[in-house]
Amino acid sequence: MYQLIEPTLDLENNFIDYISEWEKAGDRIVPSATNRCGKAFSELIQEWCIDKTNAPYKKGFVPASLYFLIDEHKKILGAIQVRHELNDFLLDYGGHIGYGIRPSERRKGLATKMLSMALEKARVLGIRRALITCDKNNRGSAQTIMNNGGVLENEIIHEDRITQRYWIQLD
Repeated sequence: MYQLIEPTLDLENNFIDYISEWEKAGDRIVPSATNRCGKAFSELIQEWCIDKTNAPYKKGFVPASLYFLIDEHKKILGAIQVRHELNDFLLDYGGHIGYGIRPSERRKGLATKMLSMALEKARVLGIRRALITCDKNNRGSAQTIMNNGGVLENEIIHEDRITQRYWIQLD
């Protein structure tokens, strides 16, 4: 049984285990919002759980909600961020949703399940058409997006990276 839950203080040890696995693997942490950046878990919780309706945001950031995919033991299997709106950067490179599965849990269909659950959260926010992006070399992520109805619109080349832009119709 999997659940998509908002971060809470009681998940601190589970989060440390989760993020430590990412760090040990040397992977780029996705979504980047889950990167510790030397902060205490309580500080991260405050950043993740601020009031989305009237909170001030750092330049270049938009209101967003972070969720963890957990199993019945509250093990954090993945994280997903739903951005409530798009700015110019997100329109090209980031999209409405960014997600990642911890290295030891990949290739089990969890990203497809987590994205499906997050799309329901996006619907509740009033997002009618969700943009999801991925690196062209990340075939697993592209398949996850297509498994959830994603249709490739185009590719954007930026320096040494090609970003694929997929749209998922939600209404």
